[in-house]
Amino acid sequence: MKLVLLTALGVGGATVIGAVIGFLFKKISHTFSDIVLSFAAGVMLAAAVLGLILPSVEYGGRLGLLITVPGIFAGAVALNLIDRIVPHLHKMAGTDIETHRNPQLSKVLLFVTAIAIHNLPEGIAAGVGFGSGDTAQALIIAGGIALQNIPEGMVIIGPMLAAGVKPSRTFILAMLTGVVEVVGTLIGFFAVSLASAVLPFALAFAGGTMLYVISDEMIPETHAHGHERGATYALLVGFCLMLITDVLLG
Repeated sequence: MKLVLLTALGVGGATVIGAVIGFLFKKISHTFSDIVLSFAAGVMLAAAVLGLILPSVEYGGRLGLLITVPGIFAGAVALNLIDRIVPHLHKMAGTDIETHRNPQLSKVLLFVTAIAIHNLPEGIAAGVGFGSGDTAQALIIAGGIALQNIPEGMVIIGPMLAAGVKPSRTFILAMLTGVVEVVGTLIGFFAVSLASAVLPFALAFAGGTMLYVISDEMIPETHAHGHERGATYALLVGFCLMLITDVLLG
């Protein structure tokens, strides 16, 4: 339990680390951000497949695929419904929230709220990973999500400061988006701990949410600024690094 709590704090704390970087370097280059985010996408892709989806098939027994496939789609559809209510990063990053102050404040707060809402299922995915009993794989999943949270934390600082939000309040709001992820991690862990029968579906659901985030948000964002070649290789590096780690730990 202590390890789960520390992992939850680490996953949420990654957003805070990103926020601190955002304060120190208010003009983060798209090249740097895209490379880091693509690397995280590769890590998350490997973690989703190796740490969530394949174990879901294994724990499901003879009915493994009949549980896993619907679970993947259920996770993706759940995030799609959230997207329809509150658009996420790549749908709002192209707006002019950095060019105006008070008239754009509500849009900035919506932007931050969107991140917080999307952090909940990501946290749940990290927590569900521990339900399989494979601690090493669970830490890999959490690590991939944490890596993705760093550039996400960086992104939200500039728009809030430009909209006139005080630096102290900006930091608190950024920290709260990380707290949501801590809560999600604990929810995911306790859910599968209390009801092991739902573990195969929960693993597949978490894998589906991660695949959705990678395909619908992370890859489009990293390919939107002219750095798609470098972003592609960064994704492959992240994926292969996690593949090697999984084989060595296995």
